[in-house]
Amino acid sequence: MTAAVDSYDISTLTDFERRILDLAKEFPKGIPDKIVQNDMPAVKGAERAAAINNLLSLGLLDLYKQGNDLLYKLKPKVTEPDQMKNADSEEKVVYDIIKEAGNMGIWIRDIRVQSNLLMTQLNKIVKSLESKKLIKAVKSVSASKKKVYMLYDLEPHRSLTGGAWYSDQDFESEFVTILNQQCYRYLCDKKDRANSTPLEFGPKAARIIALTSLEELHKFISNLGISKVELTKEDIETILNTLIYDGKVEKVFKEDKKMFIAIDSYVDTAGYTQVPCGVCPVAEHCSERGAINPSSCIYMDTWLEPS
Repeated sequence: MTAAVDSYDISTLTDFERRILDLAKEFPKGIPDKIVQNDMPAVKGAERAAAINNLLSLGLLDLYKQGNDLLYKLKPKVTEPDQMKNADSEEKVVYDIIKEAGNMGIWIRDIRVQSNLLMTQLNKIVKSLESKKLIKAVKSVSASKKKVYMLYDLEPHRSLTGGAWYSDQDFESEFVTILNQQCYRYLCDKKDRANSTPLEFGPKAARIIALTSLEELHKFISNLGISKVELTKEDIETILNTLIYDGKVEKVFKEDKKMFIAIDSYVDTAGYTQVPCGVCPVAEHCSERGAINPSSCIYMDTWLEPS
């Protein structure tokens, strides 16, 4: 992203101020105050503070706090929303922190650490930004009691919302079951058609005919129109993986391309796909020692409740 300094006439700045900007370009993630001190040790503290304050007031630098250290970053050149034009400096700092978090969002406590604001003051600013529809709070499926904040117009990352498998924080078990059945039915129908080929073609030819690509299944499910959301090929592969876990489908590679085929199951269904874990978007992070753990999984509790 173009920095604000690129459109500013730096000839009006002092040599020391221009050097600070050069250092900030060398450290795009933030330049610690100690590096500024060590780079020009002859510059006195008062002169250094005045130079940095001038760059901050000109909108060429942003100031952040990381632990006990101050960091200076080049301020990106952006077009602020109309609602932010008359905002005070604290609101702008909070807005920029949330903006930098992107569609993954950021916890309120992390905003507090980065902004160095009091919690009461921060809560007031967050509510103000929400009322102006500049930011929004999004609940995460991995921690339903916590919220992350992101810009109002952003689409939350699927790891927060659970993607196609969740609706308003609820696991759509019936929807998953329907997709599971439709994918399996399609693979079985194709296998039956392959087995009806003339005997002279042999079993190997029939197996090749029965192989189905991920793209073919994705197109089939999309054309059915059974989903209210747009499913990706990765979503369909997740469903196919549940069929593989159940011993109903086999995945093979044909010229490095993933192909799927229905197989005869020799054991009863494992049932793995009937629990939320089967299609959980954060299952890989689930651990008894972590924040995401099976002991506190509300979806597992709901699934275990007697009907």
